[in-house]
Amino acid sequence: MKTKFIFGFFFLAVLTFPPAGACAAPEKMPEGFVDIKSVIPDVELDVRYYGLHNFLGEQVDGYNAGKCILTKEAAAQLAKVQKELGQFSLSLKIYDCYRPQRAVDHFVQWATDITNTKTTKEFYPTVDKRNLFKDGYIDSRSGHSRGSTVDLTIVAIPVPKQENYMTGQELSACHLPADQRFRDNSIDMGTGFDCFSELSHTENKSIGLRQRTNRALLKSLMTKHGFRNFEKEWWHYTLNNEPFPNTYFDFVIE
Repeated sequence: MKTKFIFGFFFLAVLTFPPAGACAAPEKMPEGFVDIKSVIPDVELDVRYYGLHNFLGEQVDGYNAGKCILTKEAAAQLAKVQKELGQFSLSLKIYDCYRPQRAVDHFVQWATDITNTKTTKEFYPTVDKRNLFKDGYIDSRSGHSRGSTVDLTIVAIPVPKQENYMTGQELSACHLPADQRFRDNSIDMGTGFDCFSELSHTENKSIGLRQRTNRALLKSLMTKHGFRNFEKEWWHYTLNNEPFPNTYFDFVIE
């Protein structure tokens, strides 16, 4: 009996456990999502979490390509914004779209490592990293993972050349005037993207008139076409009638 039991257990284990090195098939992009370039071919992309110029200072988990993936509904409404901007020789430029849950987990891991401060000077020079959770800059969940949230700005057409970011270069605070911070090619919104500062609050009155006007232009068009703004980030918009309001996806961008 003992020999039969051992043999039976071994046989069951072979059937149950995958061989060494095997792994589960990666989650694929679900129905209902599209690459924004298939809907808005002329949109500008600057997917920061695919590269190194972001508040972590490293490529983020789940970003295997510099693509913008959105729900079909969000992409369709965004196309309407792009069409209106095109009448004035302007275009949307997108920093981030769908964000895998594993990327959000990467953010959390980074935020808990208070010894990693290599991007402090640019992205959060006036904020104590220990307070990023308390102050609401980092959370364990993100609307981006539901697929209908987008971070974006406006650029002129023809699109101006943007400064090349080089690892280890001298950093400048994101809340400084446009000619003193990283030279993004967007119209001046008063701060850089992902700037952890009260100056990034959409309705902040401390920025200049031109910058407030630029934010108002973006907000009015996005609101007109069904998006709502997150008041602490001038670049952050979510589709009002998002198709997956309670689902946080984790498929990789590739």
